[in-house]
Amino acid sequence: MNSQKLDSTGVKPHILVVEDDIELAEWMGDYLSAKNYRITLCARGDEAVTIIKQANPDVVILDGMLPGLDGLDVCKAVRPDFTHTIIMVTARDEEIDEVLGLEMGADDYLTKPVRARALLARIRKHLDRQQPALACKSEEAKLMRAEQLIFDNLIINSEARLVSLNNEVIKISSNEFDVLWLLAQQAGQVVSRNELVSQLRGFDYDGFDRSIDLRVSRLRKKLGDDPHSPFRIKTIWGKGYLFAKDAW
Repeated sequence: MNSQKLDSTGVKPHILVVEDDIELAEWMGDYLSAKNYRITLCARGDEAVTIIKQANPDVVILDGMLPGLDGLDVCKAVRPDFTHTIIMVTARDEEIDEVLGLEMGADDYLTKPVRARALLARIRKHLDRQQPALACKSEEAKLMRAEQLIFDNLIINSEARLVSLNNEVIKISSNEFDVLWLLAQQAGQVVSRNELVSQLRGFDYDGFDRSIDLRVSRLRKKLGDDPHSPFRIKTIWGKGYLFAKDAW
């Protein structure tokens, strides 16, 4: 067996595969188990909600079409409290389905047929973001990541990946944290959509990708911003977003 891939607590990352195609589910389970992840399989959306709330897996691989409750409704049901990664997987490839998945709180999106290496690459990318200490290659790198930004009553800690506003911890997903951290690091400056997409998604902005906009929209709701006239994370039309320094 290959050497075990452990998280910062010494435990193999837990992946929940929610897929009603038993053959596909077992293939993903066997493949990911061989990569030394701890796997739970589930074939129903309603059961997935219970498992996610009880087990708090590190990554959820979530099919879009499920008995009991479809993938979009599973996202909607768990996302208020579940801050780890949800990767939607579906046979449907229309853009509207991707947008709906992201709006409901999915962090990433794959279409069937699922390619093993693509799936593994997505999982590893999100786990590295959730466990920043594992991604550090030296003590110096760890120290560089152990930063904290403070804006009056808002505290953003990159090492713990925690956000506190008015002495209350705000539950945000890993991808939402990445957007917030990038904007806050350049507080008072306009950050373009191209820069956000390039750094957080890994490709150039094509003028159509809405994933960053949806993450910002979710952040605004959680951070008490006005969705109709935002004053904390401002939209600078035609340019990008601006994190206001003195609005906290």
